Amino acid sequence: MTMRMRKLIGTILLLVMITVYSLLAMMVAVVLQVNTTSDWVELVYYVVAGLLWVVPAAWIIWWMSREDGG
Repeated sequence: MTMRMRKLIGTILLLVMITVYSLLAMMVAVVLQVNTTSDWVELVYYVVAGLLWVVPAAWIIWWMSREDGG
């Protein structure tokens, strides 16, 4: 697969992943009722939820930027 095709697929994957992840993080916050807990618990949740998407996004970006084989 060429780098150009990987970048197209990776860009679409990133957009879908970030959209789905943000909706899931919002649903978890509502189910756990994070806003009714202490301020520290709420802060920790939002920091962790705000940074957790970086791991799969980094893997997708690494895959997109690989050199063409051959």
